[in-house]
Amino acid sequence: MTEGVRKDDEYSGTKPVEERHRVDEARLDGWMRDNVEGYQGPLTVLQFKGGQSNPTYRLNTPARSYVMRRKPFGKLLPSAHAVDREFKVIAALGKQGFPVAKAFALCMDDAVLGSAFYVMSHEDGRIFWDPALPNVARDQRRAIFTSKIETLAKLHMYEPDAIGLGDFGKAGNYFARQVDRWTKQYKASETQSIPEMDRLMEWLPTSVPQQERVSVVHGDYRIDNMVFHGTEPRVQAVLDWELSTLGDPMADFTYLLMQWTMPGLAGLDFKALDIPTMDEAAQIYCKMTGRKEVPELSWYYSYNLFRLAGILQGIAGRIRDGTAASDKAKESVKRTVPLAQASWQYALKAGAK
Repeated sequence: MTEGVRKDDEYSGTKPVEERHRVDEARLDGWMRDNVEGYQGPLTVLQFKGGQSNPTYRLNTPARSYVMRRKPFGKLLPSAHAVDREFKVIAALGKQGFPVAKAFALCMDDAVLGSAFYVMSHEDGRIFWDPALPNVARDQRRAIFTSKIETLAKLHMYEPDAIGLGDFGKAGNYFARQVDRWTKQYKASETQSIPEMDRLMEWLPTSVPQQERVSVVHGDYRIDNMVFHGTEPRVQAVLDWELSTLGDPMADFTYLLMQWTMPGLAGLDFKALDIPTMDEAAQIYCKMTGRKEVPELSWYYSYNLFRLAGILQGIAGRIRDGTAASDKAKESVKRTVPLAQASWQYALKAGAK
């Protein structure tokens, strides 16, 4: 069995609900009868293996399946796990024909299940956990990547006001806000001293690039955060909108390009695999959006890695507080220091002293 097969197998599919994530299934069934159009029980609840932020459940009924995302129980960082924002963005984008799951209903009443949650459609299809696509026929790989990139470009071309998302983010420079946010999140969940993070928290706010335009940004646009059609090489639904907001599309675009430098894609023979190179990926995006050139990437890569380190430090804080939603969380946390160090190396290339 190849590494890619093991990874797809390990993260895909469902498992019995972990004891700490159990919900009152009878109350959930009653709520769905009242709030989800067309719902008919009986209900069986399973938990998805992937995902370590908001616990995610598969809700099976005789007629169809649904997906539920909810906030973790217990102490949480400010502004984190905003399932109401996830629901709002997928509901708005779905009305535009953008590939997302159908948003059925949102519950902000903690009395129902113990924390806020929402229910959406379950999209049958393929999820690829290994970006090298080892389990996919060679003649589908380029088309899968192209669909992924063109779907991001489509997202960035919507005018937020025109699709009901004009109030989905704050005004002002997105990168400045994000650096401030992840600095605060990092400090709130700090479990160790990382000198590179201290330097980055000083330097990044002094060097943010000027923002050219505002779009909906996904915030974690990776191939494993989307469902592909079961047989066709196209995106069927983009998942995991927890970090979405209004901001600079360059954040998503450079995060996309950075994946060619990370484990999974770095060092591959793209021609042999028939996977676009980073330059080809940039060309696909730029053609769709009318962008003439790619910015100098070092600052953006430093920012993206700093943000990832902040996210993983948040997971470390949740392990400490007992609210981490995945048994793989501890493995993820080990990457915090290497990410911070890599971020600082890019910062030096971008002019940090």
